[in-house]
Amino acid sequence: QVQLVESGGGVVQAGGSLRLSCAASGGTFRYRAMSWFRQAPGKEREFVAGISRVAGNTYYAESVKGRFTISKDNDKNAVYLEMNSLKPEDTAVYYCAASVDYALAYRPNSYDYWGQGTQVTVSS
Repeated sequence: QVQLVESGGGVVQAGGSLRLSCAASGGTFRYRAMSWFRQAPGKEREFVAGISRVAGNTYYAESVKGRFTISKDNDKNAVYLEMNSLKPEDTAVYYCAASVDYALAYRPNSYDYWGQGTQVTVSS
């Protein structure tokens, strides 16, 4: 059974940086895209950034463009999210997700595997 495990969340002051990691384990795992989503209290889960497994194309939500960078390591079945210039509105639980069928997908229901989430809190 494939599992995605996130790490790297925490508390940081506005303007600071964090690096999230997500690693897949538990068996043969073939995906077309891995992405990061986030969910703040009382809000819907939203797409943050995604990367395609083969071409390495990257996609970002407008709200994080220029501040966040997604990257991957195919050998480790891992994906990373470098977050810079963090703002209080970036506070949320961050989830990594993997899609078997789509190289690019913005909707949560396009993803087959999810991590348990990691909390990111940005204080003002």
